[in-house]
Amino acid sequence: MNFCSHCGAGVSLRIPEGDSLPRFVCDRCQTIHYVNPKVVTGCIPVWQEKILLCRRAIEPRYGLWTLPAGFLENGETSMAGAAREALEEANAVVEDLRLYGLFNLPHIDQIYMMFRGNLRHGQAAAGAESLEVQLFAENDIPWQELAFPVVAESLRLFFADRRSGRYGIHYADVVRDAQQRVTITRYP
Repeated sequence: MNFCSHCGAGVSLRIPEGDSLPRFVCDRCQTIHYVNPKVVTGCIPVWQEKILLCRRAIEPRYGLWTLPAGFLENGETSMAGAAREALEEANAVVEDLRLYGLFNLPHIDQIYMMFRGNLRHGQAAAGAESLEVQLFAENDIPWQELAFPVVAESLRLFFADRRSGRYGIHYADVVRDAQQRVTITRYP
């Protein structure tokens, strides 16, 4: 950040009085600019025994498969955002959404909220951000072509829950280190 969004003056990175973390502070009006994690919301659309995936038509990870997900908009609930993303990316209406997982990605300042729900009438078609969409049985998931670790983890957990007949709400940290290795720490 270079300039204050309140008055347009320059900002400095410093620890404001009464705070413990460096923040961008306006040199003129003293407005403190907080930069906080972004929330990504998405869903696991289910039709009979299959899961809907989208092949990405945008960066990052162009051409790889993902669950419909994206950044939460201001004034939107996380569940409404998940339903909107399914509609935007896959022209899919997902019903009976239930919170499924919360994943922290501190290395990129993101929090993923994943829901599971039913794909209405099993119908979907590629939206503007997808090259194609497809329903996959568990054995047909293109595991090596999944775009993001959170997607792979969500699917692994979902299929394990489905086999057990019990769906829980999952919580995990997904961390990528300097060597690009991903570590997933699940919490009970």
